Amino acid sequence: RLQSWQELRYWISLCRDRMANLHIFEDWCGTSISQLQKNLHYPLYPHTRTTVKKLAVSPSWTNYGLRIFGYIHPYTDGDFLFAVASDDNSEFWLSEDENPDNLKLRAYVGKTGREWTAPGEYGKYASQISDLIPLQKNNKYFFELIHKQNDQGTDHVEVAWKLKQIGSGFSIIDSKFISLYTNESSLKTVDVNHIPQTFASHVTPPQRSSETPPHGVDMLRADPRDSFHQVPLLDKARLQGVLPDCIYNPSYIIKGYPLIRYQGLQFVHLTYVYPNDYTRLTHMESDNRCFYHDFDDYSMQRRRKLSSVQKHGRIRKKREDGELDNRFQQMDQDNQPKAIQKPPEEPQNHPEVPKQQPRKKKKRRRPEQNQQDQHYLQNPPSEVKNYDQGKEKDSHRYQNHVMENIPDQQNPGPAQREDLLKSEVKHQVNQSLNKDGRIELHQHKAKYRNSSDGNPNLVAVGDRNIPVESIREEIHDSAIHIEEVEDGGDEEDTWANQGYSEEDDYDLLNRAVFDVEVKWSQTFQAKPLDLHALRTDWIDLKCNVSGNMLLEESEALSVVEAFMKKLNKKFPRQFSLERIVNIEKKPDYNRGSRYLLELDLQEASGRHLRLVQYIYVKRTEDQGFHKKQKGQDAELKLCNPYSFYWNPTATVHFIIPVKNQARWVQQFISDMEELYRTTGDQNFNVIIIDYESTDMNIEQALQNSYLPRYRAELIQDDGCHSVLAYKGLSLSQDDHSIVFLCDLHIHFPPGFIDTVRKHCVERHMAFAPIVMRLNCGATPLEPGGYWEVNGFGLLGIYKSDLDSIGGMNTKEFTDRWGGEDWELLDRILQGGLEVERLYLRNFFHHFHSKRGMWNRQVLRNT
Repeated sequence: RLQSWQELRYWISLCRDRMANLHIFEDWCGTSISQLQKNLHYPLYPHTRTTVKKLAVSPSWTNYGLRIFGYIHPYTDGDFLFAVASDDNSEFWLSEDENPDNLKLRAYVGKTGREWTAPGEYGKYASQISDLIPLQKNNKYFFELIHKQNDQGTDHVEVAWKLKQIGSGFSIIDSKFISLYTNESSLKTVDVNHIPQTFASHVTPPQRSSETPPHGVDMLRADPRDSFHQVPLLDKARLQGVLPDCIYNPSYIIKGYPLIRYQGLQFVHLTYVYPNDYTRLTHMESDNRCFYHDFDDYSMQRRRKLSSVQKHGRIRKKREDGELDNRFQQMDQDNQPKAIQKPPEEPQNHPEVPKQQPRKKKKRRRPEQNQQDQHYLQNPPSEVKNYDQGKEKDSHRYQNHVMENIPDQQNPGPAQREDLLKSEVKHQVNQSLNKDGRIELHQHKAKYRNSSDGNPNLVAVGDRNIPVESIREEIHDSAIHIEEVEDGGDEEDTWANQGYSEEDDYDLLNRAVFDVEVKWSQTFQAKPLDLHALRTDWIDLKCNVSGNMLLEESEALSVVEAFMKKLNKKFPRQFSLERIVNIEKKPDYNRGSRYLLELDLQEASGRHLRLVQYIYVKRTEDQGFHKKQKGQDAELKLCNPYSFYWNPTATVHFIIPVKNQARWVQQFISDMEELYRTTGDQNFNVIIIDYESTDMNIEQALQNSYLPRYRAELIQDDGCHSVLAYKGLSLSQDDHSIVFLCDLHIHFPPGFIDTVRKHCVERHMAFAPIVMRLNCGATPLEPGGYWEVNGFGLLGIYKSDLDSIGGMNTKEFTDRWGGEDWELLDRILQGGLEVERLYLRNFFHHFHSKRGMWNRQVLRNT
């Protein structure tokens, strides 16, 4: 009997809420809980918030993480055991009471991501079953269940319990014994104050280690470029008169030249940098070996572009005549191996080795109705895949091309000597059998002789006579063994053959076995190999790991030395060069080169100042462009490119179109707040164009932020990215401000706003930085991925310049995606502007799928 209305209300609410809160984090690769916790949105902004009626979930999906939490209500007093099973890792946490702060880890499946169980398999790992936990019937206990699933196996996670009684078994905890932590049905995505942050799941700020970057990514190491924006800027007025002004009219400008649609990409060149910014993704070169792909694809020497070639659009640099010197490795002759010692000409007899059964992998499973979407999740762009399909072939071609002096048949190495040994033994065995299967004993005189009594069916071996048939079987078995050795077997089975079995030991004692001699003292000679020097400044769509072109140190130092002489002549003993932070070069092989100098200068008072200035180095008439740098007496002709100045106080408008992307909008606002806190820069504006989002109030989110300037605009017309971006452009009133067409899923480096300003020059240049696309499961601190070399959707340009070329193409790209960035690039170049193209350190595009974006709808399972 119920004793009070309070107890009645309790049981009514319990019957109504017999379920637990379920938060789903989709599109995230990996198998471990630690990998899930690296998700940018974990634990406050799940992709979906719903409920579950029992602690056993199997959505038949891939690459996701689950967080299930609520209360457990024991059905009796007693000591309980809890057990968890899952594919892949999982953790079950249970509090001592209803307080989430008292959570303790009770049971789990693995920590490394390699552990998994079958459904209901609770005894595979010792960690799966908890210790005895005393519970009381009239109390409720907060719990949390965390699960991570990759793209393989049968996804499931379940929690079972039992009393400590003889004969009792585990049973899954169902709806009768669970209840919600809170009802989220009326809350929006950005409402997160109710979500418990516990020891099991809480927001952890990422920790960056400059000494030991993860995955060996040198780009993550501390670099003066990353914090140079914090140094006070040297006033441009103080630099007047240091260099003379000169006309700046590069020969590669194609103003007014009619382009074929999307041909503008061919007229964009990469920029050279100094010192090395380590934007080469060396940790990803196993997937894209563009540096070692084929030397014929790269120029051995850079040569001048002819103006006639430029006018016709045939601007690909040609390789200088002559063959590439590919002999960069040569074995020392005094250490060359001697002639191969052939094994004795006798058959080898050993028992036949049974074949190892391959270990079965977990079967990959994907829902048929979502194969196309999952293909998008797991595969890089088509040009990457097409290249990777031929990488093995390219690798062999490269080895044949540059490794001519590696040991061969005349100069065999260890691998070649072993192959020759096998073929020699096999040849002896095959020659032992004549056409009618009879043994040619004269080839084995050292071991076999005719029997002493003249019996043709017997053979004398030592002082015994044995049947001929046994000798034939012995030689035949040797032939079988040779064939098995040549086949090699399956690579996956090699793990089972690393040691010796008893049969192997017996075999070694009863037959002649030869090990190939290894020439450990072999030395060789190698020429210095600078692969960066073999590259050209053309955008290679097949190479998405290469990074920025590297400027030669001698050239960089000579330019800085020449500039410092001019500066010290104008201001004697007032400035000293503390450090060269960054130099960028845009070569013009006909007229000269433009340089961006970023120097750390120290005044006589000891104060550090940041010098950031464009200079121009004219090409001399009587010397080649590259040779002039090497002349001892040649003086570089430095000047200020007329009207080519960057504005350090220009306002940058970030324009972002969105629809129903609340968690990403909130993350973008947080990133912009972090930029503001780090730099104190107030000259930027966030303009979010909202296409009828229903999952958050963007205007309210901006008002609650710490951003100095912002604006949200709601539109209702049915358009796509180009239309929305055009709406954002109309909101920026200042024609002399910079508009940056942005993406919502971007991670910005600290000095990004200043970087945009430096590379946007009104009436002269736009900026299209190259972003690194992170793979599924990758983070800015563990950046697996590739450079987006063919995308120009991230673009900075002065509003006046964009208006002069007609703005966004809203007529052609109103109801479709793709190509709008290349079409805009064509018109920018035809308008007489340059497009600066740089791989940007720590500039990432977060991985995400298209699920739930824009007008995509869910296909219900029937």
